[in-house]
Amino acid sequence: MVVTLALWFSATAVIPSIEAETNLTLWHKSLFTSAVQIGFVAGTLTSAYLSLADRLDPRWFFAASALMAATANAAILGFDATSPVVIAMRFITGACMAGIYPVGMKIATTWAKGDMGLLVGATVAAVTLGSGMPHLVNAFGGVDWRFTIAATSIAALGAAGLITLVKLGPNLKPTAPFNPKAALYGFKNKALRRANFGYLGHMWELYAMWAWILIFLNESFKLSSNGDAQTLAKLASFAIIGLAGGLGCLAGGILADRLGRTTVTITAMTISGLCAVSIGFFFAGPPWILFAIAMIWGASIVADSPQFSATIVELSPPERIGTMLTVQTCAGFLLTLSTIHLMPYAVELLSWRYAFIILAAGPLFGIIAMARLRNMPEAAKLAGGKR
Repeated sequence: MVVTLALWFSATAVIPSIEAETNLTLWHKSLFTSAVQIGFVAGTLTSAYLSLADRLDPRWFFAASALMAATANAAILGFDATSPVVIAMRFITGACMAGIYPVGMKIATTWAKGDMGLLVGATVAAVTLGSGMPHLVNAFGGVDWRFTIAATSIAALGAAGLITLVKLGPNLKPTAPFNPKAALYGFKNKALRRANFGYLGHMWELYAMWAWILIFLNESFKLSSNGDAQTLAKLASFAIIGLAGGLGCLAGGILADRLGRTTVTITAMTISGLCAVSIGFFFAGPPWILFAIAMIWGASIVADSPQFSATIVELSPPERIGTMLTVQTCAGFLLTLSTIHLMPYAVELLSWRYAFIILAAGPLFGIIAMARLRNMPEAAKLAGGKR
């Protein structure tokens, strides 16, 4: 999960290096991330409709997806960075993630025994660490962005082989029959719908922050730091997304198993929403203060993510868990397209000082949804009765 998810932001992380060779518009910068999101939505829609996550051996589905994603990511090295082919390859990479992200979570849940939150939290921690890895690789790879693309592609090829060594746990249920209408159950069922609404609020904020935090820090450090602003921004972005995010997922999983899913998700969204509102006011300010706030944001913004997935697992029919997870991620990533492309306009209109404030609307919506789920009888199914 760590090395395959590194493909997600492999191109986003090298935007400052690409700009050293060619001019990129804000719209083109957005496409480096949003093309992956669009591809992921297309992939998850296909997977959900065909119930692939519940009908195929998850290990081989994962392996095939990782192999294709690595190939597509490496293929962009053969084209100019501004070529439409690069965007098309990013789309294919995203489509392949439909066989990796939700499928990896399903594999983890087959081993759950009173620790669902921790297991899914560890899986999503791998996702966040992987998402941050390109920033670290790029920081030590020099100005040539091709190094990062090549390194992440080779690592993902290794993951395609490693996943076949994983054993499936005793919770794996028999293969579900094909039912194209099964994908709609996640929004027809009231409890699942509220859990999905909470996830949508979370996703409104998450990927826009992940996609733009590097550029935000780079611009801020240029004004406030005497060092190499670009390298500092890359290292800081890895720490914020990969390290803080990974630790946030693990901590959220441990706390959710002990205190409850809705308790952790509501608390995390409250903290992350406050960070979204406040961080811009420290733009161009002392780097250590900005970095400290960003680290808190990086941990809280994703600490709740695994618990939305764990909630879906605990509320779904056992034979449809893979499909319900796929539907959830599909809806969430479809929503991210709006905020990723909204951010450049927010920056131009409001400046970096106020641009991130628009992301706080997501956590507010998510808090309301999870508070309503908390009051439903079905919430007793969560975390052994801990709401």
